[in-house]
Formats: sequence, structure tokens, C-alpha cells
Amino acid sequence: MSIKSKILPQTADPVTAAVPTMTRRVTLVVPVYNEEESIAAFLAHTSPILQSLGPRFAFDILFVNDGSRDKTERIILAAAAERGDIGLINLSRNFGKEAALVAGLNHARGDAVIPLDVDLQDPPEVIGAMLEKWEEGARIVNARRARRDGDNIVKSVTARAFYRIFNALAERPIPRGVGDFRLLDREVVQAICQLGERSRCNKAVFSWVGFETDEVTYDRPARAAGSSQWSYWKLWRLALDGIFASSTMPLRIWTYIGMAMALVSLLYSTFLIVRTLFFGIDVPGYASTAVLILIFGGLNMFALGIIGEYVGRIYTEVRQRPLYIVRSQHPAAGTDD
Repeated sequence: MSIKSKILPQTADPVTAAVPTMTRRVTLVVPVYNEEESIAAFLAHTSPILQSLGPRFAFDILFVNDGSRDKTERIILAAAAERGDIGLINLSRNFGKEAALVAGLNHARGDAVIPLDVDLQDPPEVIGAMLEKWEEGARIVNARRARRDGDNIVKSVTARAFYRIFNALAERPIPRGVGDFRLLDREVVQAICQLGERSRCNKAVFSWVGFETDEVTYDRPARAAGSSQWSYWKLWRLALDGIFASSTMPLRIWTYIGMAMALVSLLYSTFLIVRTLFFGIDVPGYASTAVLILIFGGLNMFALGIIGEYVGRIYTEVRQRPLYIVRSQHPAAGTDD
């Protein structure tokens, strides 16, 4: 059944006939670390796009300075002095992007929050389409990367491998090709801020909370300025945090492996006993003994490593240290002061 709009008659109550459109506030959360070369380009590129989306939406930009050692803080403060829509959260040191993003979510006060990178690889042109999905009822609007022109072959291959491995192990899969760039409704942000774990993989958290989800697609361009702060070692650590913080499947796998190895050992022991009883003691074989010891020893060490990863994260959780420490704060309109 379709619903058609009707023209109110001249005698209609003017209070009900003219309902003003409420402006909805949207906060852009932008974690930065040594990005002095990218901030000016980001603001120059983003501001006209945000202005074109008014007056239904009012935007503010909340930068989270994750312990930068260059002129990042001064450049943001200079921009904030000229504009009233820029806020800054300074962390006391470099806590990592996951913690910086959590700090931004905790301090943002928009009706919707959009995390995005300052390097313009998350194109602000997509924000309009995300807002349309939000107005249609979606509480989370994912931005899926159709192409990754800015990534080299190694990074593209490893990224695809991570999503495959993670989704094979995790209890709650994450959408492939979707990073932190997405729209989160205020209700979703409040749910995320209630979570207290310290070992964070925000992509997994965004997927775990649920809510109505939609998506838009875009082609990811190369960086507009500066260089990436993500080394392969940092990406490797992030991948491990994502897997071990979101799933106990690696431990369960080793339970199955242990059961299979115990069964094989029992069968082989039975075979040796029966052969000895019927054919006597054979000449001992050094090679077979050494191979068995090395195989079982290597598997044991690998299993202990898996257990150690979980124990280390348990240790991090029980210490109850804060995920980040705020050194100073310069709020903009719509952010928590």
C-alpha cells in the first residue's frame, strides 16, 4: 500500500500545517598521529562537502591527537581558532588508533558519528549517501571499499586474507572490505561506549553490537598527503588482537587437535604392544623416535603460544588500566566539554 502526501486545506491549524525540519548533528571523528601534512588538505576538501549537505545536517569535526610529535596539534588549534566546528582531544601519548577512535566516540555528541581518516582515503563525498541510508532507518551504514587503488599488492592480499581468516574463526563475522569508515547512530555509539575491554578491534566491536545495518560502496583512492603510519608489524599486531579478542576458536581448534593426536597415539601404542607380543622386540629406531619427539614438541610449543596470547590479553584486562589518557581538550559545538 502506497501512502500519498496530501495538501492541507487553508483552514488547517498553522501549528500542525508547518512542522519545522529539525537539524540533526553529525560528528566526524578523525584520529591523527603525525599528520601535519594532511590536515590542511583534509579541511579544504571536506568543508565544502559538509556545507553542501546543510541545512538539514550540522557538522562538527573532532580530531583525536594520538600523541603526535610534529606540528599536528598546533595546526589543528590554529584551524579551531578560526572555526567553531573543530574540536581537539589530545591524548597523553601514542595509545594507537583503536584507543584514539574509542576516545573520539566517547567525546563525540552528534546524533550520528562518522569515523574517518585524515588522509582522504575515506572520501568525504560518500557521507551524503551514508546520511540518506541513515534517514531511511539504518543505525549503522558501512562504507565498503569496491577498489583499493591506494594499496600495494602485498597489503591488498594480506587484507583479503585477514578477512577470510577472521570470519572463519570469529563468532560474529565482519563485512569484507569495510574499515572504520562508517556511520554510527547515537544509539549505537552509546552501546559501544558501554563496552569495557582493553584489547580492541573496533571493526569487530561495530559488528558485534548489531542494530539495523546498510552499506554504501566507494573506490578507495591513494593518500592525499603524508605517509601511512601503519607498518606491517602494526598491522600484524592489529590482526592478532582482532582474532584473539573476538573468538575462542583457536583454543577450541587445539582441543580437537589434541583429541586427534591422543587417538593416534593410542592406536600407535596398541600397534606396538601387539607387534611386540607376537613378533618380539624389534631393533629400536632412532630416526622415528626423533621425528615423533620433534613433531609433538613443536605442536606443544605452538599450542602454548596460542594459550599465551589469551593469557596476555587476560592480564591486560584484569589490570583495569584506562584505554587512553586525555592530556587536554578543546571541544567544538556538539562535543562533550
